[in-house]
Amino acid sequence: MANDDYPWEPPLAGTETEALLGALDRLRWTFRYKADDLDEAGLGTRVGASTLTLGSLLKHLACCEDYMFTAKMTGEPIGAPWDLLGWDGSESWAFTFAADGHTPEELYAFWDGAVERSRVRVAAALAKGGLDQPVHAGRGAANLRRLVCDMIEEYGRHTGHADLLREAVDGRVGEDPPAGWRPKSGAGGTPV
Repeated sequence: MANDDYPWEPPLAGTETEALLGALDRLRWTFRYKADDLDEAGLGTRVGASTLTLGSLLKHLACCEDYMFTAKMTGEPIGAPWDLLGWDGSESWAFTFAADGHTPEELYAFWDGAVERSRVRVAAALAKGGLDQPVHAGRGAANLRRLVCDMIEEYGRHTGHADLLREAVDGRVGEDPPAGWRPKSGAGGTPV
């Protein structure tokens, strides 16, 4: 199994940091696969009485990435693009604002950009002190490991939602992307 064909596979015998970040990246890749290459109608598809859509999940998880690895990690303001979209500073805001009014390109760009920023921020934090270092959340009582685990939980929950939503759009099912898969929409290439 070539790593280039399956870049989402976590290491089989990595360190704790490699295993946790590998698990998070696998969920990111799987979520992106479920949400990829859809138009406005596909991103707006709902199941049953739920108002949840793949478009709203793209925006929600993008906001969660930035919130987790800025405000919760460092205490710094969340910044662009969220401050320009009316960020009110509350954790619940990230899920109550809709994807309506955004093009598919904007929604993919929100997510791709947030994941790229998260990777850079987490790598810089790890270089300074590893998973045990205290973070801003909990007034320093929490550590970086907790934030990474919380992000894994967030993706686990919403990747399950994405499974159901994508199946309703076009029947796409499956746990992982197929070998060699890369996003067609947004930044393309790899989920940054």
